[in-house]
Amino acid sequence: MLALWAAPGAAARAQAVPNPGERVETLVTFGAQSDKQWGDDDFSQTFFFLIPATQRDPVYIRVWDPGTGGTNDDLKGAANTTTSFSLYGGPGTFSGPQARDPRPTNPNPTGRLLKSQTFGSEPQYDRQWFTFGPLNPLEGELVDEFKGHVLKLVARGLSGNDGNLYRYFFSTSPTANVAVEGGNAFTYEYCFRVPATSSKTTVHLYPFVNDKVVSIKQSNYDADNGATLAVFSVAKNGQAGAVSGDGEWTSSTLPIAEKEHGLSLDFRLTSTKGAPNDLVFYVTDQYDTAMPFFAIPLGGPPRYQYDIDVKLHR
Repeated sequence: MLALWAAPGAAARAQAVPNPGERVETLVTFGAQSDKQWGDDDFSQTFFFLIPATQRDPVYIRVWDPGTGGTNDDLKGAANTTTSFSLYGGPGTFSGPQARDPRPTNPNPTGRLLKSQTFGSEPQYDRQWFTFGPLNPLEGELVDEFKGHVLKLVARGLSGNDGNLYRYFFSTSPTANVAVEGGNAFTYEYCFRVPATSSKTTVHLYPFVNDKVVSIKQSNYDADNGATLAVFSVAKNGQAGAVSGDGEWTSSTLPIAEKEHGLSLDFRLTSTKGAPNDLVFYVTDQYDTAMPFFAIPLGGPPRYQYDIDVKLHR
């Protein structure tokens, strides 16, 4: 069972995707005709939004800058890209075949399609919010382990070769970013932009470790040999992880200690490049089952616990 718990005072920040504590610049999805060496392996990204069982009022999922072609996007010449954002709910949204697979082979998302909106380079959405909703909390799939209902939003680059940079916010308001108390957002494959070195920012990713995990395999794509990865937790104090080169996948395996169960790890990715970089991350356990990255880490950001050996001298 997952104990969904956010650090005190973090509830409002938990609804932003990416979360400010992650220090991820933006999410990114490229058009279907893009070169995969630009940092997107499949031109699709899926996020899940958890609605606590106690929520009875409508909720909204807001998308910042959903179009491609504005000042926030990665244009490869004249803007020519369309991106669809498709919202799913009901049975199979979370539990369906390949719903949580970071590299699914079925192009059709599971669940019931609630709404889909396609964006091109319309100026009215440049650095503006588009809102899905109102959404009845009961439209999400009931997931007992989360003690709530789950909705799914799939972003897909339909055409073109530009990079669409965007963000989400899970809200109780259609016109403002007002946190859903007790809500959260998570993904099983994270495609995002790492800030340039000049920003002096380290990105934090927070995969959650359940009580069945004995080892993990972290996989990343197209880091361009331009970053370092260190893993922190209550039992790890900066254990190194492998980082990929240009247009390639790389992975490394790390053991998990019992005291790490029920908590999040802290993957700290520090860029060594002078320019922003787009890349993909996912993590699996010893059964090759994907592990979720939560926007706000369950149990709070982990802190290494030093083992102090105290001896009594007589």
